This record gives sequence, C-alpha cells and structure tokens, in this order.
Amino acid sequence: MSKKLVIKVTAGADSAERCSQAFTVAAVAVASGVEVSLWLTGESAWFALPGRAAEFELPHSAPLPDLIESIQAGGRITVCTQCAARRDITEKDVLKDVRIAGAQVFVQEAMAQDTQALVY
Repeated sequence: MSKKLVIKVTAGADSAERCSQAFTVAAVAVASGVEVSLWLTGESAWFALPGRAAEFELPHSAPLPDLIESIQAGGRITVCTQCAARRDITEKDVLKDVRIAGAQVFVQEAMAQDTQALVY
C-alpha cells in the first residue's frame, strides 16, 4: 500500500523558515519514494515563477531551486487558482510542469485514501 503526501505551503519569503520546512519535507518525501503533491498558496505562489526561488535565502537550508527540482523529479507542484489570480500569475508564467488548480482539486487530493495532508 502506497502512502501519499499532500503539502500546502501558506508562506513564502514572509515566513522563510516555515516555507523552507515545507519544501524540505516535500523533497525528502519524494526522495523516500512517497507520492507528493505540493500546493503553493499565498506568498509561496511566487516560487512557481522562473527565477523567483533563486531569490529566496535562508541560512543553513537547502537552496529552494534545488528543492523544487527534487520535488518535480517525482512529485507534482500546484499553485492555488485564487492565489495565482491575485498575483496575476497565469499558466504561461509558471515553471514547466507546474499546474494551477483550485480548492476542489486540493480537497480531492487531501481526502484520497492512504493520504496524509500537512499545512505549513
């Protein structure tokens, strides 16, 4: 039986430690063979844009671009529809393989059998 992990990141550079923890947990889970769906909400939505993760700095943490690459190697990254709209982010703006989806999809993923949801 395979366990799935859905992680919602509610912070960006405004709460760097919380943001970094979410990306780190997601990357470690992917590396451990867990199916991961990482949701970018609020200020973390900016990290779906090319180059934005490179601007993020937090001492003693893995570089955000490396974590994103690790997550994308075996997981999925999604930007919240409303969060994207509030920031004028469209599907043509985001990194390759990043999708924009709404609350219905998040709830569906989070409520799936054998799934654990975390919110940072």
